[in-house]
Amino acid sequence: MQDLSRRSALISLTATAASLALAPTASWAQAWPNKPIRIIVPFPPGGATDTSARLLAEHLTRRLGQSVIVENKPGASTIIGLEAAAKAAPDGNTLLIAGVGSFSVLPATRANLPFNVERDFAPISMTVSTPIVLVTPSTRPFRSLADFIAAAKAQPSGLRYSTYGPGSAPHLVGEMMAAAAGIKIEPIPFKGASDALLALLRGEVDLGIEAYAAAVPHIKSGKFTALAVTSDRRSNLVPDLPSMGESKLSAATMEAFYGVVAPAATPAPILARLSREIAEIMAQPDVREKLTALNLEPSVTGAAEMTRTMQAETAKYRNAIARAGIKIEA
Repeated sequence: MQDLSRRSALISLTATAASLALAPTASWAQAWPNKPIRIIVPFPPGGATDTSARLLAEHLTRRLGQSVIVENKPGASTIIGLEAAAKAAPDGNTLLIAGVGSFSVLPATRANLPFNVERDFAPISMTVSTPIVLVTPSTRPFRSLADFIAAAKAQPSGLRYSTYGPGSAPHLVGEMMAAAAGIKIEPIPFKGASDALLALLRGEVDLGIEAYAAAVPHIKSGKFTALAVTSDRRSNLVPDLPSMGESKLSAATMEAFYGVVAPAATPAPILARLSREIAEIMAQPDVREKLTALNLEPSVTGAAEMTRTMQAETAKYRNAIARAGIKIEA
């Protein structure tokens, strides 16, 4: 009987300690947000990532009753922005919005990152997707991907394509495409989408691998010629543009997705609240209309599905790198 009493007292004390340990987290989550929230974008202003982040920040500001600002931290193939987010306090006041290049390409290509994507970030939700397109300055003679490949075979190492730095998504697609097509093309690194697009407009490179949302104004104005989408099948947003799969280059495909994460250990109630808010924002007709006008497609998922997608894509690119013999220097 005495042992039973002692056991009951021990259980009671353990439960009390657990509730006291959880109390600060629960109270913290209830008080959140109590100061401005920042969304880190690991690119310069402009481009699909920045555009979707600013639209999200605008609506979160209204719904949370607290300022939500976008902070651009470009450089080092998005490593600078991701490291800043990974090291931020896990209090719900720092978020990161990035895409496949950051969440899957980086882990697939770099072994010595100053963070671990799976360990140091808590996925919240996917937000949007957009086709990735191969574009060339309209001053170049290429009118199809076949034209570009034929020219590359005729002048090995003579054609150049823009990237966001070694190991970035455009670099990986370019290297995979070169391996699959049996050609050699030279990667030229730039700081981000804006600088890469400027280089294309100036005719400094022969090919760009860009999010359709960023490239479409220049395609419509006639300054760029779109050659293909990098997906295995045609995109609903650009159904007239052939896919990599149609060109028998399925080994070089890449799908563009964007999503929101927070530093690991951010309280679960805050993550859940943000996931609900994002889902509701992306479901609003006016938001969907704006995204469509920006050539972005709402693609909302929960944290679990986002995690599965990131892991699957990372494995895919690791396999592609090994298959194609791509070497990415640190």
